[in-house]
Amino acid sequence: MNAQRLSERLTRVASYVEKGAIVADIGSDHAYLPCYLIHHQLAIKVVAGEVAKGPYESALSQVLAEQLQEKVTVRFANGLQAIKRDDFVDTVTIAGMGGPLIATILNQDIERLTTVNRLILQPNIHAKAIREWAILNEWKLVAEEILQEDDKIYEILVLERGHMKLSATQALMGPFLIIDKKNQVFRLKWSKESAEWIRILKAIHGAQISREVEMKKHEIEEKLKIVREALES
Repeated sequence: MNAQRLSERLTRVASYVEKGAIVADIGSDHAYLPCYLIHHQLAIKVVAGEVAKGPYESALSQVLAEQLQEKVTVRFANGLQAIKRDDFVDTVTIAGMGGPLIATILNQDIERLTTVNRLILQPNIHAKAIREWAILNEWKLVAEEILQEDDKIYEILVLERGHMKLSATQALMGPFLIIDKKNQVFRLKWSKESAEWIRILKAIHGAQISREVEMKKHEIEEKLKIVREALES
């Protein structure tokens, strides 16, 4: 993977960036996605934010190597703190993290999303946390995608400002994704999730019963029921 040829996962993330966007890529790593967006004329300006020193320096080197320093700004910053008011960022991408961490990043500096009208988020796990964050903060899903790459399954969630209500099933499995229940990657994901939940339940069965354990057991059983009913209906 490089700035000219992204992984399938990041290529799909890039496909949701609207032409002419001003983008902030949070957790940019090597800045491959920002450089790709400029090379392919999808964005006119990109801020690449990195909180870790090594990836930050790699991003700086990559942008210089691609001679894109006038259009890609690399900043050493925590989460959305990479965004400044006069950037006028309208699109934020966050890819390759867990859903709860992405939701935390969005919450910590939510005021920096003032000019943003599109979020393109790619959680590795627990996308439900992002859907729940969206409901609470008046963002709505406009697209979702699921794909498999290198034996890993990824989801992409695209959000715009607006109100949204989701059922428990939609919040867990995705309102757009669940429409195509025959999608093999979708079914594989929930088959794997269910197998892991069953494994945990068996482990809990031998544990000392406490209020916390009982709550965890109930939560898993509810999720198993939701998935089973959704896939069988």
